[in-house]
Amino acid sequence: MSEDLYQEALVAMAKSGIGAGRLEAPDGTATADNPLCGDRVTVDVRMDGGRVRELAHKTRGCLLTQAAAACVADHVPGMDADDAASLAEAVRRWLAGEGDPPAGLEIMEPVRAVRSRHECVLIAYEALRDALGNAGTSR
Repeated sequence: MSEDLYQEALVAMAKSGIGAGRLEAPDGTATADNPLCGDRVTVDVRMDGGRVRELAHKTRGCLLTQAAAACVADHVPGMDADDAASLAEAVRRWLAGEGDPPAGLEIMEPVRAVRSRHECVLIAYEALRDALGNAGTSR
């Protein structure tokens, strides 16, 4: 199973470090935790006219959580805040087998078959949603 789950593209995304770090004086920030495994993602966002201008994350977690946080950092800057905030639910539905993957999540296809690892992917998107809510820019 782990060979199927940890494919080369997914491992490369996790190791990429895209968006790793913190923003100084972000407009919104939030932390999401998975108490079952100890994964934690903090997302900082800086906004500009209702769009995500900058995004950074501090991630402590498994390879899947690190890859998901890098996907968020790679694909969310430039997005409309409401569209970005709705990604958590879109990712949840996609992992459950509904529809096409949100942008950048094609590499997470192997995770769909392993329900116990869905939360590893979702945590970064939940932190993003909450950071945008804290910035006062989403629904």
